[in-house]
Amino acid sequence: MLRRVLLALPLLAATALAPAQAQNCDTRFNFHNRSSRTVMEIYFDSSSNPNWTRDELGADVLPAGRSRAFRAAYSGLYDFKAVLETGQSVELRRVDICRITDVTLTDRGLSAQ
Repeated sequence: MLRRVLLALPLLAATALAPAQAQNCDTRFNFHNRSSRTVMEIYFDSSSNPNWTRDELGADVLPAGRSRAFRAAYSGLYDFKAVLETGQSVELRRVDICRITDVTLTDRGLSAQ
């Protein structure tokens, strides 16, 4: 019995630290459209997900020169996709959501800071 308890202690300690680490991650970010086109759809999903889930703009669009705030559901690496009024899509992959506050679309592509 004592042996089981001693073996379980490191696991319990790691589990206790996990929520504290997750709380240190701010998953809020602003998406800035600094391109010359209207953004029709915005997607951001965990990089571990092979498919895009849903358009975060819904029925809205993001005109050139405008910004919008978002919040990712979880910490970790994320992929971003913007679909423009021309039908062209621009992607940015494997961005640590905990380390950025801004995703910016320009006529040259997507970047994160």
